[in-house]
Amino acid sequence: MAAPQTPQQQTRENHVTTGATVWLTGLPSAGKTTIAYELAGRLRAEGRRVEVLDGDEIREFLSAGLGFSREDRHTNVQRIGFVAELLARNGVLALVPVIAPFADSREAVRKRHQANGTAYVEVHVATPVEVCSVRDVKGLYAKQAAGEISGLTGVDDPYEAPDSPDLRIESQDQTVQESAAALKALLTERGLA
Repeated sequence: MAAPQTPQQQTRENHVTTGATVWLTGLPSAGKTTIAYELAGRLRAEGRRVEVLDGDEIREFLSAGLGFSREDRHTNVQRIGFVAELLARNGVLALVPVIAPFADSREAVRKRHQANGTAYVEVHVATPVEVCSVRDVKGLYAKQAAGEISGLTGVDDPYEAPDSPDLRIESQDQTVQESAAALKALLTERGLA
């Protein structure tokens, strides 16, 4: 007969160690990063290993020099997907709030994860462009309207919304906390949180 487990052994046994990539796609100012950081905080408080691969930080450090052409955007998404899969394969939950405007780029990342047996969850933060342009967190919509920039995803550059994401969040209809809770519920249901 086995000896009773200590509380530490029980905690380790019940601790989720499966990694996964959770890709939050959506328009600029949709709420992707805000939701990712809210969820990361909740999961860390439970002892979960989590990394947020913020699109702006990745562009600065990993994809410096890339522009916003379709080819450069694809390269950026593939680089982020590689890092996310590497983290996920090693037991980290990688939250990726990155626009990734093209369906074929996102599908290539999904296939890489499938080929390596790594969990991948696609979340569409489906905030309408009208709401995003009012939020305008980085002032991009105002700059585009003033003619200072072009190529803004969802305005004068394409955004291909996912046809069948694992979860669709309409952030204009719920709080950040509710959005993070919905995503956490999905991850828990799949044994990933």
